[in-house]
Amino acid sequence: MADFKVPLRDMRFSLHEVHDYTTKCADLGGFEEVGADLLDAVLEEASKFVEQELAPLNSVGDQQGCSWNDGVVTTPAGFKEAYSKYVEGGWASLSADPEFGGQGLPPSLATIVSEMSGTANWAWAMYPGLSHGAHNTITAHGTDEQKKTYLGNLTSGEWTGTMCLTESHCGTDLGLLRTRAEPNDDGSYAIHGTKIFISAGEHDMTDNIVHIVLARLPDAPAGTRGISLFIVPKFLPDADGKAGQRNGVNCGSIEHKMGIHGNATCVLNFDAAKGFLIGPPNRGLNCMFTFMNTARLGTALQGLAHAELGFQHSLDYARERLQMRSSSGRKNPDKPADPIIVHPDVRRMLLTQKAFAEGGRLFVHSLAMDVDVTESDASDEVRGKAEQRLALLTPIAKAFLTETGFESANHGLQIFGGHGFIQEWGMEQNVRDCRISMLYEGTTGIQALDLLGRKIVGSQGGLLRQFIAEITDFCEQHTDNRKMANTIAALKSHCDEWEQITTQVTMRAMSDADEVGAASVDYLMYSGYIVLAYMWAKAQATALNALASDDCSETEFYRAKVNTAEFYYDRLLPRTRSLAATIDAGADSLMALDAEHFSF
Repeated sequence: MADFKVPLRDMRFSLHEVHDYTTKCADLGGFEEVGADLLDAVLEEASKFVEQELAPLNSVGDQQGCSWNDGVVTTPAGFKEAYSKYVEGGWASLSADPEFGGQGLPPSLATIVSEMSGTANWAWAMYPGLSHGAHNTITAHGTDEQKKTYLGNLTSGEWTGTMCLTESHCGTDLGLLRTRAEPNDDGSYAIHGTKIFISAGEHDMTDNIVHIVLARLPDAPAGTRGISLFIVPKFLPDADGKAGQRNGVNCGSIEHKMGIHGNATCVLNFDAAKGFLIGPPNRGLNCMFTFMNTARLGTALQGLAHAELGFQHSLDYARERLQMRSSSGRKNPDKPADPIIVHPDVRRMLLTQKAFAEGGRLFVHSLAMDVDVTESDASDEVRGKAEQRLALLTPIAKAFLTETGFESANHGLQIFGGHGFIQEWGMEQNVRDCRISMLYEGTTGIQALDLLGRKIVGSQGGLLRQFIAEITDFCEQHTDNRKMANTIAALKSHCDEWEQITTQVTMRAMSDADEVGAASVDYLMYSGYIVLAYMWAKAQATALNALASDDCSETEFYRAKVNTAEFYYDRLLPRTRSLAATIDAGADSLMALDAEHFSF
């Protein structure tokens, strides 16, 4: 299998040229030091680390997996050593607060590095990735003493973190959870219960693991209103802030999974484990959304990662694999057959991967920069707009990019043919590793309900109108660009239809609540195709501007951007036609059959 190469040129295109990253950092206040040289230096050094240390361990982690022995979990060969180098390199502390040992760089830089490490080795990247969520939750909701106790070690990477939400009987419906928290005399709580599917819940890479746990107080009301949030460390910190006495939390087993074998997915048993309330009592789910939003953006990255990995390996293979002749005449007359990249159907799959990977990167970078705004010194109004944009687009990014990432991974296997189905080439691993992304941190269906039910209907369309106004402003700026006439016309038309469909679904939902659930997934995917169309329109405008320059030295790179944008509008955006039809179909045929009349 070909080695993974960080797509540095495409990252620079997105950050420097499309999003004007460093100028916006300077405008925010607090991130003025992030100039082009610093950004490029971070990209270069991070790429060296992930290519040299993480990518070679990707297949190792898949083949070896993690092992469990009497509660002790051992990670695959090389994982622990790579993590030590990650910590030594300062990558864990990149965007953390300097007060706790961080480097104070924008959160988006950590996201960009996470994309690199996740594409190189997603199973490994989950260990530090979950720590960011624990860190953010304690930062947002912890007491000064809790911050002092935990943030230094989480910032440095000496300790890792997890989130412990679900239980075997409740899945996504956290209102059913049973883990309980009983008050101790010293102000702490004794946590009793079992959590499942805890990624990175036990391992040998750090001295301590800080679990963020949902549990119920004795007098808690039923349902989601009675959930509180607790910090439960594997080892209780001693007076010097080191890992001290072992706490009552143990790994009962690890799951045997379809993919991401290199990450330990654990069953954790809490047996009177000492925990510390974080945030107000019975407001744990609200506090946990800090972690969940971090995790949802991180999972959107996973979809992008698998699309990029599938594309890179597919492209290398398609250029080298000889099979049949081109229908339009021999392209490689000195060889017994032409490379398969000449065949239209292979190009269809390659361009689909390319469009989803590079368009997804633009999308993720845009959201990461919104996160920067929310954590900056910008005005309340500016931060508020960024928060509203994130509220609308985060569920779209999580669900749409993981669905299209899985499609792209499958295209990779298909391009390899029979070779893709065997272990040697890594394509079947990419498919298996990708499949979880549509499940955890809220399934596609859950994200769709969040988008349509809470964000669209809940805001009476306000969040959507704000985003469509942004797209409309872009279209008006490029109305006179004749080379983009078809793009702008299609984008405007889709935005008009988006508003119309939204109004129709909202009106139907007023008389039948099932209409939201019936339309939600199709509505989310429809929305995702329009968001990515907007991203590709921005890329096309940037590339055309570069090509018009007298000193353009990368004409083929920019022409490829224009061509991929045209492909997206010709071959992928039209998928909205069938989605509009299924949304319009409503709930009747879905809900007509009584449950007892379903049969095998």
